[in-house]
This record gives sequence, C-alpha cells and structure tokens, in this order.
Amino acid sequence: MTGILESAGNRLPDFAEEIRVLVGEGKKLPPVNEWHPVRVGEIDIRIAKDGVWFYQGDEMERQSIVKLFSGILRKDDQDYYLVTPVEKMKITVDDAPFVVCMMDVEGKGEDQKIYFSTNVGDAFLLSSLHPLTVEYNQRNEPSPCVLVRDKLNALISRQVYYELAELVVDTSDEQGNERFGVWSDGVFFSF
Repeated sequence: MTGILESAGNRLPDFAEEIRVLVGEGKKLPPVNEWHPVRVGEIDIRIAKDGVWFYQGDEMERQSIVKLFSGILRKDDQDYYLVTPVEKMKITVDDAPFVVCMMDVEGKGEDQKIYFSTNVGDAFLLSSLHPLTVEYNQRNEPSPCVLVRDKLNALISRQVYYELAELVVDTSDEQGNERFGVWSDGVFFSF
C-alpha cells in the first residue's frame, strides 16, 4: 500500500486496481475478517472526527477512493487497518471511521423504523444488528454512534442527532425507572 496516493492528484497506482477487483462494482464487501496477510505496516492515512479522510496531511478529494478504502477497513482491538489478502496497513482514526449523515423514518411508536446512511454510502436499519450507543469523550460530552459493521462505528452527525432527538420518547422499564430513547425495528434504544 506504500505509495498508494500520489500527492496533489490523489492518483492510485496498481494497488487501487487490486482493491477495485476485490470490492467490485455493486458487489458486497470483501471478507476482510478472513484475510490474515503476512505483510503488516503503517500508512499515513487519517480519518478525522467529521469523517474526512487524509493522506499525508492532505484531504483525499476523490470520494470514490474513500469509499473504496472504507470497504477494506477493519478494526482489530483498538486499531484500524486497511486490509487486502497480501497487506494489512495500520491507519489513524480520530474517533469513529464513519459519520451518519442522513436519516429516514418509517412508521411511528414501537413500530417505527429508523434508517441511517453514512458518508461512505453504507445504509442500514437501526436495529439489534446495528445498535445505537452513547459513549463519552474525555470532556464528558456524549458521542452517539451506531454500529455499521464488524466493530466499525459511525458517529451520528449533529444534524441527524437533532432529527433523532425529535423522535425521543419517555418510557419506563420493568422497575418503573424513567428512560428516554427511540424505537426502531421493535427495539428501544436509550439515550
């Protein structure tokens, strides 16, 4: 993966073509969790908190490349890697690798379904497979996020958070404790 991007034009050498073949147009994501390459290293790619990808400090301008790389992203323990069958390169992720940028709602109440889409094109239903959690940063500020796939979370953007807040209901648990959250796909997600 070294030399993946050439400076200003963000051009990709042969490696990108290899990824395109693995990912393919319209195909499902490659089985990165099944790949255990021998060649391991690091590459100067960083994903900022707002979901913007950088290579050697410069923003990756081609969204098609970002989407391509997001398809071979994997999290092992606390570290993030771009993985192919032959290489595993560690990258830096400031918070979460993806950002939920759009939301759509179908139905109301307990029958409600909330759909999210991310900055890299992932789309999914908020459900037990894609749960909502709220984590707290070092300043004790809440960071709502949702599981996209295989230990990879997406932060919920401020705009989507405000849309989600409009759907918050007040309910009680079995012990009578008041709780606030949203319903989606028959599951209650607490804030």
